[in-house]
Amino acid sequence: MKTLRLTMAQALTKYLAALRVEMDDGSIQPYCGGVFAIFGHGNVAAFGEALWAERAQLPTYRAHNEQGMAHAAVAYAKAHLRQRIMAVSTSIGPGATNMVTAAAVAHVNRIPVLLLPGDTFATRAPDPVLQQVENFQQGDVSANDVFRPVTRYFDRITRPEQLLTALPRAIQVMTDPANCGPVCLALPQDVQAHAFDYPASFFEPEVIRLRRPPTDAHELRRAAALLKSAKRPLIVAGGGVLYSQASAGLRAFAEQFGIPVVESHGGKSALEWDHPLNLGAIGVDGGPAANALARDADVVFAVGTRLQDFTTGSHALFTAARLLSLNVQPFDAGKWSGTALVADARVGLEQLTSALGGWTADAAWTQRAKREAADWVQTVTTLTTHVPEPGTLPYDAEVIGAVRDSLNDAGGNSGTHDVAVGASGTLPAELHKLWRASSPGNYHMEYGYSCMGYEIAGAVGVKMARPQQEVIAFVGDGSYMMANSELATSLLLGKKLIVVVLDNRGYGCIQRLQTATGSARFNNLLDDCVVEGGEASKIDFAMHAASMGADAVHVKNVAELKSAMARARAATRTQVLVIDTTHTRTTQEGGCWWEVGIPEVSARPEVQAAHAELAAAKQDQRV
Repeated sequence: MKTLRLTMAQALTKYLAALRVEMDDGSIQPYCGGVFAIFGHGNVAAFGEALWAERAQLPTYRAHNEQGMAHAAVAYAKAHLRQRIMAVSTSIGPGATNMVTAAAVAHVNRIPVLLLPGDTFATRAPDPVLQQVENFQQGDVSANDVFRPVTRYFDRITRPEQLLTALPRAIQVMTDPANCGPVCLALPQDVQAHAFDYPASFFEPEVIRLRRPPTDAHELRRAAALLKSAKRPLIVAGGGVLYSQASAGLRAFAEQFGIPVVESHGGKSALEWDHPLNLGAIGVDGGPAANALARDADVVFAVGTRLQDFTTGSHALFTAARLLSLNVQPFDAGKWSGTALVADARVGLEQLTSALGGWTADAAWTQRAKREAADWVQTVTTLTTHVPEPGTLPYDAEVIGAVRDSLNDAGGNSGTHDVAVGASGTLPAELHKLWRASSPGNYHMEYGYSCMGYEIAGAVGVKMARPQQEVIAFVGDGSYMMANSELATSLLLGKKLIVVVLDNRGYGCIQRLQTATGSARFNNLLDDCVVEGGEASKIDFAMHAASMGADAVHVKNVAELKSAMARARAATRTQVLVIDTTHTRTTQEGGCWWEVGIPEVSARPEVQAAHAELAAAKQDQRV
């Protein structure tokens, strides 16, 4: 048997460089798009040398923060609809634990990413080494064990030959449509440098072909019977529609059977915004048409969604309907005692189409959906083209409209070129309702974990995956302050972004939730947080962004924003546009109840009243 004597780190990089995947269009591409790395004493010597040797086949990218670069890797895979990945390498200790939040983002959102943190010495000869976390009860524990609950697969490579089983197993997890998610291979720094005679065949892996599991015959019959009994069915499109590349199948299914479609955050862009049967966003931040039909539906057909509380109105939105869930993951398909149809979304829709025969939804229901969808399109236009009164600050809808329509002014087609990136605060609600996406993936929202600080780093990953599109990160001032260093990374890598910073001087979204649940304004808006001896916060976001090399401007109003967007589109390097906004106005159309824990005991009458409303609303929850 032919062998190659390599260090474990060299074997790891050589294997990753050799991996290929067959894309949905039939093309063969590298499975791993590269490695983000911040070097330290746990990965610079062995893994760093190995990456340098393979740099032509497996590029290495430098970032400025471990959490940020891991977010970028997550976004890269999400933008590739889970068909390609990136790896992330850190030193031991804080470099590794900085990635834990990003691992949780990937875990919740079912996104593949390969985490490769350095680890302490397997021999333990020099223990405790710099940055080592010592456990008084368990000698084999290191800081990297914190990855166990937020990864789909975790392994610690304590001998170089273990890579022969651990690495293919990690790839298998990331390419499994049901179990897809982050994996972590902890790499002790001495073992990275140990050599082994690896079989040459190990570095000739087969091309990855992603599986599409079909339905079970019994489940298919049950699902078809349930749908055939419906007069007022409703499809809830989730992220699984996108990851299965089932957008065309979803469109054909909806049209053939006359079923209206609503979108979760994960599923938005699966169906073009102006399709006559697309009612738009559903749930807590959903539009009025989508939520009205959800309340009146007799069967809700959930396709590729994990039924998060924002989608279901904390399970009080469509309690009158029977639930059918088509999902590749049985855990999700079986939620809330619904009828499960476990399969790939595209294959499942195809098989269900054949099983339904000539059945259609009630014609009056289909026509109602089309009328309400058309009305909502007009309402969105009105909301996003409204001009604020002189002397008043704009709110998010007006900013979104200006950004969107700046493409029309530049001669483009709104929604076909831009990718909107967001994650936290008020913006996800407004973008979910109001952003117009005409192509799959043009709405990139991290709303599974809703991680503040994802937006800019995530935009870097999206731009790496989709260099031909304009990538626009919508970020609030609070989230910008949490993580902004990957602005510099975008310039370092030559990945142009447009970052729109909406400054409402604090955590405006949470302040509204705080007062809505009866509490006093406290510790959210910056002006409410000045302690004795402190001073009011004065942050010039444009100056800050410019200090990292971006072209940045603070615009005075929506009209200036639109002009600045035109210039930003014409630019070739990262642009940051800052605009002052108000947190007191939001889009009132739509929405539904959301369960938030409100104290049973409080001296405040407002809290007492809010708790009474909570108790009444819980009577409508699905149990």
